[in-house]
Amino acid sequence: MASIKIEGLNKFYSDIQVLFGISLEIQDGEFVIFVGPSGCGKSTLLRCLAGLEGVSSGRIEIDGRDVTDSEPADRDLAMVFQSYALYPHMSVRSNMEFGMKVNGFDPKLRNERIAEAARILQLEDYLDRKPNQLSGGQRQRVAIGRAIVKNPKVFLFDEPLSNLDAKLRVQMRVELESLHKQLAATMVYVTHDQVEAMTMADKIVVLNDGWIEQVGTPMEIYHKPKSRFVAEFIGSPAMNVFAPGHSIRELQLNESTKFIGCRPEDFELLPQGEGNIDAVVRVKEQLGGESLLYLATVEDTEIISDIVVSVSGDDMTNIGDQVGLHIPSHRLHQFDAEGLAL
Repeated sequence: MASIKIEGLNKFYSDIQVLFGISLEIQDGEFVIFVGPSGCGKSTLLRCLAGLEGVSSGRIEIDGRDVTDSEPADRDLAMVFQSYALYPHMSVRSNMEFGMKVNGFDPKLRNERIAEAARILQLEDYLDRKPNQLSGGQRQRVAIGRAIVKNPKVFLFDEPLSNLDAKLRVQMRVELESLHKQLAATMVYVTHDQVEAMTMADKIVVLNDGWIEQVGTPMEIYHKPKSRFVAEFIGSPAMNVFAPGHSIRELQLNESTKFIGCRPEDFELLPQGEGNIDAVVRVKEQLGGESLLYLATVEDTEIISDIVVSVSGDDMTNIGDQVGLHIPSHRLHQFDAEGLAL
């Protein structure tokens, strides 16, 4: 497989800049996920890496070779698109074989690679079917198989699961994780779904408005976000972030703190009058193994903040109950006026 190095990459469309000084290193065999909201530049960055978009300035290296100005076919990459991009009139076998045939691969080698990819992706029974005879998940596996047979240095995935239903997405996530381990491949994956990023990645790259906000392992980014944006984007439900008011007591805060944060599962539920915050339960969502409490804190009869707290599914707290909330000091997040972590 291959390592990737991106240095000072900028991208303009006419006079509009969409990527700002992107520098990033991806190690050989890593599963790296670009994540962020729509319009943050993650797909553009992937397309620049693939050679489908030119860069305005900066440098891209794959395995130490400068490919900044190389054609897509000369980068030894394989890309899997959101739309599958299969030929509808061809069988699964022909779809997987097409690229190798165009590039003059020996027929015996083509058959060997198709057989191996079909085995890995459990497509042996579907090789003679057309795409319209397959489910969405099967079509996506064919698209992945077409990438595998190229034996590329790097696999690129552009939101490959976004067209699938919720149950199938979970199944395909597991299959992609398994595929990564089997192939020991370098994979770069784009998604707006932070659950996909948390569950699949070795390393997450969080993008916001064309800038890299943070790079780290899923747990690093979850427990030590470097900005309010990352704190609120990563996690479901999102981190509670609010301004500390008079109703919050006994918290030792930095003098520069303008916002504090705590993840829903990190609050400790106490009787009213105890802990750091008094609140009243407005809504309770029972999800089986856990329940989500939506609470309001009140100051001078005015609701000043809504807080989400995750509790056990067996918790007996009800709507209308008044409770206290304690924020453990090691789970307290503080942010300055610019939204940077303190």
